[in-house]
Amino acid sequence: MYPVLFEFDTPDFLRGFFPDTIGIYTYGFLIACGAMFGYLYTRYQAKKQLNTSIETVQTMVMIIIVAAVVGGKLFIFFEDPVYYWNNPLLIFRNFNTGFVFYGSLLVAIPALLLFVRASKIPMLPMLDIIAVTTCIVHGFGRLGCFMAGCCYGLPHSGWTSVTFTHPRSIAEPLGTPLHPAQLYDAFSIFTIMLILLFLSKRKQFHGQIFLIYLMLYSIGRSVVEIFRGDVERGFIIENVLSNSQLISGLLFLTALYFYLRLRKSTTAVL
Repeated sequence: MYPVLFEFDTPDFLRGFFPDTIGIYTYGFLIACGAMFGYLYTRYQAKKQLNTSIETVQTMVMIIIVAAVVGGKLFIFFEDPVYYWNNPLLIFRNFNTGFVFYGSLLVAIPALLLFVRASKIPMLPMLDIIAVTTCIVHGFGRLGCFMAGCCYGLPHSGWTSVTFTHPRSIAEPLGTPLHPAQLYDAFSIFTIMLILLFLSKRKQFHGQIFLIYLMLYSIGRSVVEIFRGDVERGFIIENVLSNSQLISGLLFLTALYFYLRLRKSTTAVL
């Protein structure tokens, strides 16, 4: 839709160090908005529920962001292992788009757990807070994907279709009606966020909200994958089971196992 929010000419004294024009990309702007709102939510809830200091939350959020960026970029490798093995630096070629969410999630969670344990913060209650935070950041990120054209859908001529025409849009092919898979995912994520906020005041044990988030997102992502058209993300079984659907299935089963285990545990009951 609108990959570039605005552009301006590079000042003369900066020419030679920067391109002739400097652009503010919509994808990056929306990610920054999501990170800001996610941080504010985390800071408020961590202080309210766990009496965690602002400084600790700031450090934790920075660690999560770094881990998410690294994981999101590194998991691009699995889209085409042979190509990226021969051209490893291309993984980090573009920070305006090109992040694998499951890569971000699977790297950020261990980093978060290590920090929480080292800081002596109650782990499961913090994970419940982070579940909503993740929805905030991820939802804004998917809106950014829509603006950039990445994570685009299959050709579709129905009433929900959108046509990307901007020459800098990543969607393929341009000028063809496509499923707005990014908006499907954003709608799913924000719906999950509302469900989590509703359940947060009614949870039965610590960790419940986080595990429900993992299960709901796994289901939603598996459905959205049906409408995705960027086939370079990879398939386990061609046109049948994508890499993301496989990860979703494994994540759902893992979350379900811990959900049932925690629910039965007397030490986890509030």
